[in-house]
Amino acid sequence: MAHALPRSGRSAETGRDTTLDVFGPRTHLVAKWAVPVLAGLVYGYWAAANRRHGGPVTGWNLLFGFMTTIAFVVLYAVVRAVAERLPREGHAVLWGAFAGSALGFLYAQSGVAMFTAILTSLLLAAAVTAMLFYRYYTSEDAQGHRIT
Repeated sequence: MAHALPRSGRSAETGRDTTLDVFGPRTHLVAKWAVPVLAGLVYGYWAAANRRHGGPVTGWNLLFGFMTTIAFVVLYAVVRAVAERLPREGHAVLWGAFAGSALGFLYAQSGVAMFTAILTSLLLAAAVTAMLFYRYYTSEDAQGHRIT
């Protein structure tokens, strides 16, 4: 038996927001900071592992991993805060540049040629920018207001 899916957005009858929000405001606040911190920890570990090339873990390697984690989390928070205020084109370019830079830094730590790391990061940045521009373009009206 087929069932109709609930619609999200504004109700035509009442004009109120009918979007279903499963989690409360506290859960959203925790996730807003837990996701970048956990992603930063994974990123810092990955960068430190690439840098030591399979050798032993040293104090300098741990310091490098934690400093990379802090830099990643701070940059992620800055990009998230700034991107919200930009139009869809700038929003997509900023996240694409962040993703490309993050990959380029990780790839450069593995010891490959710099040209290879730059080319790979530019390709990822272009792909992320194109994907996000499409997403933002299809979820906004003509004036640039987000459609939820």
